[in-house]
Amino acid sequence: MSQPMSLEQIYTSYSGKILAYIRKRINNLAEAEDICQDVFEKIARMLPTFDSSRASMSTWIYTIARNRIIDHYRTAHPSAELPEDLPMDSEIDDALLREESLGELAAALGKLPQDLRDIIILRYSSNLPLTEISQRMHISYGAVKLRHQKALDLLRTALGA
Repeated sequence: MSQPMSLEQIYTSYSGKILAYIRKRINNLAEAEDICQDVFEKIARMLPTFDSSRASMSTWIYTIARNRIIDHYRTAHPSAELPEDLPMDSEIDDALLREESLGELAAALGKLPQDLRDIIILRYSSNLPLTEISQRMHISYGAVKLRHQKALDLLRTALGA
C-alpha cells in the first residue's frame, strides 16, 4: 500500500492541471486563479477526510474544482449559464483518465529514443503494420519487432503499468 500524498505533493502534481481545467471554463485569469486557490484551500481542509475507496485522488480533486466552478457561476454570475463542457460527476473519471493518460503517454513517448518513438508513432498513430514500418525505416522486420517490444516495455514502465 502506498503512502498517502502530502498536500505539497498534491499541489505540485495538480496545481497546473487544475488551473488549466478552471481556465477552460472561466475566461478571467484572476477569477480562475482565485478559484484555483479556493480549491487547494478546500483540499487542505478536507484531505484528512479523503477516502481512496470512494474515489481516486484526481477524481476527488477535479470534483472539488468542478463544484467550485459551479459555485462561482451561481454567486458571481447568477445570470450566466454554466459552460457546456463542464462534465457531470459521472463523466469526470473518464474525461480525466483520458486527459491525464494522454499527457502521461506524451511525456513517456518523449523520453524514448527517436527510433523507438518513430516505431510507436508509425504503428499506433499511422496504423502501419510492422512489415511496412520495416520497409520505411530500412531495417529488418526482426529488428522492428524487437524495437517495438522494447518501446512498449519502456512505455509500460514509464506509465507504471
